[in-house]
Amino acid sequence: MSHAEQLSGMFLSRRAMIERMGGGLGSLGLLAAMPSESFAGMVAPHVPAKAKRVIHLFMNGGPFQGDLFDPKPMLQKFAGQRPAEADLRTERKTAGLLPSPFRFRQYGESGVPVSELLPLTAGCIDDICVLRSTYTDNPNHGPALLMMNNGTILPTRPSMGSWMSYGLGTENQDLPAYIVLCPGKPVRFSILWTSAFLPGSHQGTYINHREIAAEKLIPFLRNMSTSRTQQADQVALMGELNRLQLQRSGPDGQLEGRLQAMETAFRMQFTATEAFDLQQETRTTRENYGEGHFANGCLLARRLSERGVRFVQVYYGDGQPWDTHSNHHDAVRNLCKDIDRPVAALLTDLRERGLLDETLVLWGGEFGRTPTSENGNGRDHNHYGFTTWMAGGGIRGGMTYGETDDFGFRAVQDRVHIHDLHATILHQLGLNHEQLTFRYAGRDFRLTDVAGRVIQEILS
Repeated sequence: MSHAEQLSGMFLSRRAMIERMGGGLGSLGLLAAMPSESFAGMVAPHVPAKAKRVIHLFMNGGPFQGDLFDPKPMLQKFAGQRPAEADLRTERKTAGLLPSPFRFRQYGESGVPVSELLPLTAGCIDDICVLRSTYTDNPNHGPALLMMNNGTILPTRPSMGSWMSYGLGTENQDLPAYIVLCPGKPVRFSILWTSAFLPGSHQGTYINHREIAAEKLIPFLRNMSTSRTQQADQVALMGELNRLQLQRSGPDGQLEGRLQAMETAFRMQFTATEAFDLQQETRTTRENYGEGHFANGCLLARRLSERGVRFVQVYYGDGQPWDTHSNHHDAVRNLCKDIDRPVAALLTDLRERGLLDETLVLWGGEFGRTPTSENGNGRDHNHYGFTTWMAGGGIRGGMTYGETDDFGFRAVQDRVHIHDLHATILHQLGLNHEQLTFRYAGRDFRLTDVAGRVIQEILS
């Protein structure tokens, strides 16, 4: 039999199988019956998992820890001064200490202090572990963004979500394992959800969620010129051609990644419309989350997580909206007003649906901001010490961990590097950060490079 005859017979047999299955992949279609190995993940769990998935609420630009979760009354006492403890090198020129005008009080049974800027989030504080002593390596946005998202300042390494997808696969073959919700067209951010040298199927799927209609959220969601059966024929034939090529040439991660992405894209035509349709939510739920792209992103994150998406990132904006080099106090009031309701609604919604125990929520920026003033009423970048928090997924709630100095400038007690943060998240997903590796260019790479420790003290 010639090669052409072989392909022709293979195509006809695939078509007959599709017709027997009802044509299409919505439930028992061809690809659903023949799952790709990538969906199951490449690594067996190393330790018992407490979480199945992660939602990352990313405040790009960097919030000031002293406004929100780390009160520092000494700022008022030394306002305008620059004591030795606060005389640290900053990226831009800064002057004396600038007190936060926002009041704190204790909330919940735990009595953890939270700012007046976040009254609704404060109502969920018994679910939250506040990490006051996070620090990173660089005060510039580019390297710090890469460190928080990719575990390195180098733009050639896989992102956190790609490592999770690679290690664990997806719970839902009809949706990507890793979805990034970021409004606008953040071309310069795309390196933050790259799969780099990991197979391409683990790349983050970028969604611009400024528009909430599914067809606008996801370009080319519908093929108006080809029927479902015809598309299934095409995908099946292309898949077999690619597999024949792999048999001849041997393993090819890039080709396998394209094949898996094509299969997932086909499935998404029949599942994404439902998964991304916020109109299916009740009016009460929509009101609980509020309005705006961040509110929509939080609600979409819950919908995607409950449908088995392994890692969902919600970027606050497509630039650095929390980058308050001037007019800081007014800016942070507006920013907090925009995030407070959606964050509280997400945590409450996950808890009430029984999903919080198995969903780890991470909040924070790429760094914090200085307690010293810039331009009189602004704050510069601060990588020495800042706040992140986690909730759910086996993390102890109602507690703080670590401390900054008297002015909130530098982490001084129980310091948490980004590698430690990543190691802890992977641990909760059942992955040992030292064993989740990929061989490339002659060495084994991992998300935490050659560092990182699991923060055992915050685990329930």
